[in-house]
Amino acid sequence: MKTASRFLWCVLILASAHRLRAQAFEVAETAIAEEQKAMSEGLTTSKALVQAYLDRIEAFDRHGARLNALITLNPNALREAEALDRERATKGPRGPLHGIPVIVKDNYSTADMQTTAGTMALLGFVPSRDAFQVRRLREAGAVILAKSNLHELASGITTVGSAFGQTLNPYDPSRNPGGSSGGTAAAVAASLAAAGMGSDTCGSIRIPASVNNLVGLRPTKGLSSITGIVPLSVTQDVGGPLARSVADLAVMLDATIGEDPADPATHLTPGQVRPKFMDALQPAALKGARIGILEPLFGDASDDQEVIRIVRAAIEEFKKEGVTTVPVPMPELMAALDASSVINSEFKEDLANYLAQNGNPPVHSLEEIVRGGLLHSALETTMNTRLTSKGRDSSEYRLAFAKRTVLQQTILKLMQDQKLDALVYPTLRRKPARIGDPQGGSTCQLSASTGFPAITMPAGFTGDGLPVGVELLGRAFDDAKLVSYAYAYEQATHRRRAPARTPALGGKLNLPLLNWQSSGRAQGTGGTVSAKFTFDPATGELTYAITAAGFPAGDILAATIHRAVKDDTGPAIAVLSNHTFQNLAGAEKLSDPDRERMFSGGLYLRLASRSKSADNLRLSLKPPAGK
Repeated sequence: MKTASRFLWCVLILASAHRLRAQAFEVAETAIAEEQKAMSEGLTTSKALVQAYLDRIEAFDRHGARLNALITLNPNALREAEALDRERATKGPRGPLHGIPVIVKDNYSTADMQTTAGTMALLGFVPSRDAFQVRRLREAGAVILAKSNLHELASGITTVGSAFGQTLNPYDPSRNPGGSSGGTAAAVAASLAAAGMGSDTCGSIRIPASVNNLVGLRPTKGLSSITGIVPLSVTQDVGGPLARSVADLAVMLDATIGEDPADPATHLTPGQVRPKFMDALQPAALKGARIGILEPLFGDASDDQEVIRIVRAAIEEFKKEGVTTVPVPMPELMAALDASSVINSEFKEDLANYLAQNGNPPVHSLEEIVRGGLLHSALETTMNTRLTSKGRDSSEYRLAFAKRTVLQQTILKLMQDQKLDALVYPTLRRKPARIGDPQGGSTCQLSASTGFPAITMPAGFTGDGLPVGVELLGRAFDDAKLVSYAYAYEQATHRRRAPARTPALGGKLNLPLLNWQSSGRAQGTGGTVSAKFTFDPATGELTYAITAAGFPAGDILAATIHRAVKDDTGPAIAVLSNHTFQNLAGAEKLSDPDRERMFSGGLYLRLASRSKSADNLRLSLKPPAGK
C-alpha cells in the first residue's frame, strides 16, 4: 500500500463493505471549485451536497469518532439548497459559493439559529440579525449548514465549554483540536462542510488550522467586519475562514471581506484597496521573496523540538521555491509582546455592548454569567480576572496600547531595514495537548498585537501523526501576498492529508468492532496470560481484558503496551497498570501510526514481574487475518 496507510486501507474496505446508499458525488476532501463545477455540469445539486455533508455529520460527529464539532444544524438547509438549485436553473449561479454548504463558528450571530458562543448562559439565544460576514455568505449563495463548537466565549485554545463540552481532534481524538475555533477546524478537516468561518483574537483561527492540517488567515484588522461576532476584544477581534486548501480559503475571503458601516475599522483610508484573493493564486509567488526567520518564536524547550524540526524543514522547502531566508534574532521581541494584549481590559464592556444590541438575550453581563456559575470550570479563573478588571480606564490598558504602537513600528522598521516580505515562525511550538491538559507553545500574540495579517499552512506531521503548522506574518494589507505565498508552498509540497478516521463514505458508514484474543505462557512458573481485545476503527479505541493466572501472589508488577522494533523490543506507549493484578480491564486510544503498527504486528503487550519470569513474554496485538 504505497498511497494509503494500512489502517486507512482497512477502514476504506470496511466502509465499502457496509455501504447502505450510494452517492453520485463524493464530498470528502472535495474542493469548492470541484463542487461548483459538478453542479454546473448537472452531476450533483446543492441539495445533494447538503445531504452528503449531513450524512458525514451523522457518521463522524454524532457517531463514529464523535468529534462533537457542530452545535446546531440548520433545519432549513435542505430547503435553502433546493431554492438555490432552482435559482441556478433559472438565473445561473451567483458566483463560486452558489449552493456550497459551509459552517460558521457559534459566536457569529444568526437570525435563524441560536448563537451561544459555547456558553450555557446563552443557550436558546437567537439574535435579531445576522453577523455581517454571515450575511455576505448568504448573499454569495452559500448554504449555512451548521454552527460549530468553540472554546467557551472564545476564551481559550482547546475548545471546551459549559454548553456543549469538548470537541475532539479528528487526527487523534485523545487530543484537543486547538481553539477557540476548534469546532470549525475539526469539522472542515473531517469534511463535514466545504469550508468554515472562525474568529481570531489571539490565535483562534491559526492554532486550530495548524493542528487540523488546514490553512487559515488572520486578516489585517479592518479587512473584514466583526459586526455580529460575539466579542472578546473589539480591538483584537477579527473573523475569517478556515479551509482545506488555499483556493478554498481565497473563495471564502473574497465573499466575506468588505466595508461595513457598523464597523469603523473597515473604513479604509483613501487609496487603500481591498485585495482580490482568487487573483493571488500564483504558483511561482515565492520566487524572489525574502522571508525573515523570527528566531525568538521558535523557543528552546525540549517539548517543542519535534515541532520546531518540522517547521525548519518547511522553511527549507521555501528556499527550494526561490525564497531567500534571513535569520532574525530580535532578542527584544518577547519583552515587547509581554502585556500587549487588551483582552482582559475590553471583554467585560464589549460583551455587555453586544448583548444590549442584539434582541433579548438571557443574560446581559459578564457578572451575571460568573455569579450564576454559567460557565465551564476551565474558564473560572480567567473570567474572575476579567470581571474585576478596571477596563479601558486602567493603567494596564494604556500601557498595552502604548506597547502595541511600539511593536508595530518595530516590526515595520525591521522588515524595511532587512527588505523582508514576511516573517516565518511556528504557529504552535508543540503538538496539541491531550484532552484535559493545558496547551502550551502558542505564538499568537505578534499578529494580534500589531494587527498585521498572518497565515498558517500545513508544514507536516509529527511521528505520531499530528499535524504541524507554519505561519507567515506580513505588513498591514499584505493579506493577498501571504495567500499567494501559501498557495505556492501548497502547490510545491501538498502537505494536506485527510484524517484516517473520517474517510469517504459512499453511503452511511457502519464500521464493525474488531474482536480477538491472544495468550501466552511465562517461562519457568507455569503462569499464563490471556487477553481479549476489541478495537473500534471509528474512534481508534482499543479495549482490553487481561487475565494473569498461575503467578505467585504479588509477582506481577505492571502491564504496558510497546512498539516492536528490532529483536521484538521497543518503547512503551501506554501504561495499562503499574501495580499487581490478576484481572485488568480498560481502554486506550491509539494514534494513527500506532494503529498501523498494530495491524502489521508492531505492537505488543508486555508484563513486568518481580520474579522476572514474565518479563520476556510478549503478546502481539495484531488482529488475526480476516479481522
